[in-house]
Parts: sequence; C-alpha cells; structure tokens
Amino acid sequence: MSDSSTVKTGRIAGSKLAQRIMSKKYWAKGNVDIVFLLVVLLLVAVGTVMMASAGYSIALHKKENSYDYVISQIIAIAVGIVAMLIISRINYNYYRRFVLLGVGLSFVLLCAALVYAKIKEGQNPEGGEEFGRWIPLPIPGMRQFQPSEIAKIGLVAFYAWGCEKYQSQIMSKDKKVAVKTAIIFGSIGVIFTLLVFLEHHLSGAILFAMLTIAMLYLGGFNKWWFVAFISIIAVFVIIFVSDPGFLGILDEYQQERIIAWKDKDFDPTGARWQINNSLYAIGSGGLFGQGLGDSKMKHLYVSEAQSDFIFAIVCEELGFIGAAFILMLFCYLIYRGYKIAMRCNSKFGTLLVLGIMAHIGLQTVFNVFVVTDFFPNTGIGLPFFSAGGTSMLFLLCEMGMVLSVSRQSNMIKE
Repeated sequence: MSDSSTVKTGRIAGSKLAQRIMSKKYWAKGNVDIVFLLVVLLLVAVGTVMMASAGYSIALHKKENSYDYVISQIIAIAVGIVAMLIISRINYNYYRRFVLLGVGLSFVLLCAALVYAKIKEGQNPEGGEEFGRWIPLPIPGMRQFQPSEIAKIGLVAFYAWGCEKYQSQIMSKDKKVAVKTAIIFGSIGVIFTLLVFLEHHLSGAILFAMLTIAMLYLGGFNKWWFVAFISIIAVFVIIFVSDPGFLGILDEYQQERIIAWKDKDFDPTGARWQINNSLYAIGSGGLFGQGLGDSKMKHLYVSEAQSDFIFAIVCEELGFIGAAFILMLFCYLIYRGYKIAMRCNSKFGTLLVLGIMAHIGLQTVFNVFVVTDFFPNTGIGLPFFSAGGTSMLFLLCEMGMVLSVSRQSNMIKE
C-alpha cells in the first residue's frame, strides 16, 4: 500500500472516530438545572474566600507563602469547573460503559497509595508508620492525589449501575438469589472501606461504610439487611467508644482522640487542644461574627484551620447567621439534587444523583459534628470549603454528573 493510501485510510478512520465522538447520542439534550448550578458556584465562591481567610496564617507558617493554599485551590477550581461543564454535556447514560473501569481503577489507586506509603515507611530512617492516603503528583496546584476521592465516585456509580442492572436479582423472591446478590454488592463496599481504613483514614472509612449502606438501601435491597448492617455498626461504635484500645485495631492517636472526646477535661494542651480552640472560635463568633478576616483562633490556635476545622473559622468570622446561611445552602443543594433525581426516568440516573447527594450530605454532617464536638475528631473536610485540590476537582466532577442528569430531568414537566 502506498504512503498516500495509508494517509487517506488514516484520515477516513480519524474522521469516523470524530463523527462517532460528536454523535448526538453521546451528548445530553436539554438545559441544566440553573438553580443547582448557581448554588454550586456560590458554595465554591464562599468556600474559596473563607479558605483564603482561614489558611493564610498557617500557609505563611508552613509554606512561607500566605497565598500557597489559595493559589492551589484556585487552580483546582479552574480545572474542576471546566471538567464540570464538559461532564454536564455528556449524556449520563454513557457513563454506564465506564463504571466497571472506574471501580477497578479506584481499587488499584487505593492499593497503590498503600504500597507507596510502605515504600516511604521503609525509606524513613526514624521509623514510624506512614499514612497511605496520598500519591504525589508533579502538577502545580495538585502536588498530591488522594485516591479515596475518586473512589467515592467509583463506588456510587458502581452501585447505581449494579442496582439497575441486577434489579431482578435484588428483588427476587428466591432468598438464595437475593442473599447472594446482597453479599456480592456488600462485599465491594466492605473492601473499599477496609482499604480506606488501612490508610489510617477513620472518617473516610466511616463515610464509605455509610455510603454503601445508603446505596444498597436506595437500590431496593431488603430492609432487614439494613437493620443488620446498622446494628453491627452500632455494636462496633459502642465497643470502641467504651474501649478505644479494643484488640488494638485503632491507632494510638485515634484512641487518644476518642478518650479526649469522652473526657472533656482530658489534657487540654494535648488531644483536646484542637477541639477546645475550635469551640472557643465558634463561641467567640456570637450572632454576627468578628468580621471576615478577623479570626484570632486561625493564627495557629486551631490546627488545620484551612481544611478539617474551617467551619470553626466560618463561625468565628461570620457568626451564627453566616454559618446558618452556609448550612442552608448545603441543605438546598441536597434538596435540589433530590428533585433532579426524582424527575429522572432511569434508575441509574436517579441512584447516581441520590448517591452523590448522600456523599455531600454525610461528609458535611460529619465535618460539622466533629468541629462542634458531637463526634470524635476523625479528620474530614467540609465540601467546597476545605483546602484540597483533589477533593475540589472531583467534587466538581460529581456536580457535572448531576447537571448532566438534570438536562434530561428538566425536559420532564414537574
């Protein structure tokens, strides 16, 4: 074959590929839910301002650059918004083709993070166990990648796909079939939960466990499975709260945090330092707050003020009114997502949106409850507010998926 024929054949193949990619069936019709989009953008805007305010002092101390965290966050937001808009244009039904690839990739990345931690641990001459939560990246604004963030999407998408595809087995009157299906589906969530737990990420493991239960419930599994799952979790919670050192499962620092949560007088300069200063910050905010940028506790009193404990700084600077407004935004976002899900005419789309909203809701509740001392300090970020490029990027990707579903939902009359 001549060179000209080869080039011509390549052009034809390329043209066909382009036509296939641009085929209308791959692109979502209709308009996005503009209200949902505006609420997302408002949360991102307010969250970025608050992160810049809460993080400049600790950035100067740790990075010797007051703008380090906010610059990284803005880069992640810019990339995330572009990704969100592109994803929102893709027909969400097309996502089904990539579900198994996504959940498989999530599993591999979670394992890779643990392997990397072991390698780093071996290279550490002083010893000590490395946290296995991150994989380094040579990318400005995203210096490290947290696989658990993509795993959340992978798990939700898998359950949305699986609960639709295997609905007959889930609802089967044959108990053996129903039980077998429940065990297989539940095992996926258990594996992901254990991998995240091995990363020394207790709050993340709890979140994965709760997401698994929520998705199986929404997927139509027998309600008695949930009574059993929740009972088992409740038993473990009671055991670990009563005896944090039970079987040595929890790390020493995790045990200490649970003890400090139970005993409010426990070493105020040690394990209760962070949560005590968080409560001081919340209390000093009063009704209207100290004013944006005027927090005192962010100056190295509240640890991780730019991430896990940013809500304490929100309360201090914006007061009860400002904090309540932000929580109402989260509530309205979840409510709007619920409406989008209920108007969708496919089980996959409905479960995908409900799962994403469950993720946002659960993570928000966990963060606020930790900051206000209702839960032990487990370390979990506030969506759209806490510093973290990986988290922000994949949160916006999730919002793109919801917007994709909303295009079809908006075509159905309310």
